[in-house]
Amino acid sequence: MTENADREGRPVGRRVILGILGLGAVAVPIGGRLQDVTDGLLATVSSKDPTGLTGLLPGGGGFRFYSVADSIPHRSSADYRLTVNGLVDRPATYTLEELKAMPRTRLVRDVQCVTGWRVPQTPFAGVRLSHLLETAGVKPEARALHFTCFDGVYTESLTLEQARRPDMLVAYEMQDKPVTAAHGGPVRLYAAPMYFYKSAKWLAGITVTDRVIPGYWEPRGYDIDAWVGRSNGRDDDSTG
Repeated sequence: MTENADREGRPVGRRVILGILGLGAVAVPIGGRLQDVTDGLLATVSSKDPTGLTGLLPGGGGFRFYSVADSIPHRSSADYRLTVNGLVDRPATYTLEELKAMPRTRLVRDVQCVTGWRVPQTPFAGVRLSHLLETAGVKPEARALHFTCFDGVYTESLTLEQARRPDMLVAYEMQDKPVTAAHGGPVRLYAAPMYFYKSAKWLAGITVTDRVIPGYWEPRGYDIDAWVGRSNGRDDDSTG
């Protein structure tokens, strides 16, 4: 990435962008005040960046950027694949276009993080997880789902009962736009009634299992069941 100058001659490029990415990477331990700084930097840079590169940056809009990987992974729309396997009769691998050809569901809910921040009334759209399970044909001994991600690190889980709820999506749109790489695109899980750590980004695989396999955060102290207002003892509100 080369340095780019704005109309007033001030450089807007690699150093600024890497600085903002660095701020995003430490947003988990520091929290809200850092996000205010990040949002301000994003607003400043985007007003001075005719290249459009700031549209690729995480953060902004009230969201914090979270990743346990070393960098933001990328898959193009053409290269993306989602595998559904495990205890199913008809395992399959789907392209993004195949997912978009399935019945579409749009949900508008508050996004709630277990660390306390909230983004109200955020639209997500995609395929109901229950539809993928019906298409695959779940075996009688199935009890749960294990999710893997193409960052190569993150995992998550849901019970089969949870996965069949109508507010669990395999989402390819967020805020009525394609899910960006920074927000976990092209496809991410969206578990609307749960804290946002359950909504795994960069979704690559759904394996139907005979038991719950705890995800990345659960051995680190987070609840396996992440209902907003009822899990982790950190929030008394609900998504509505």
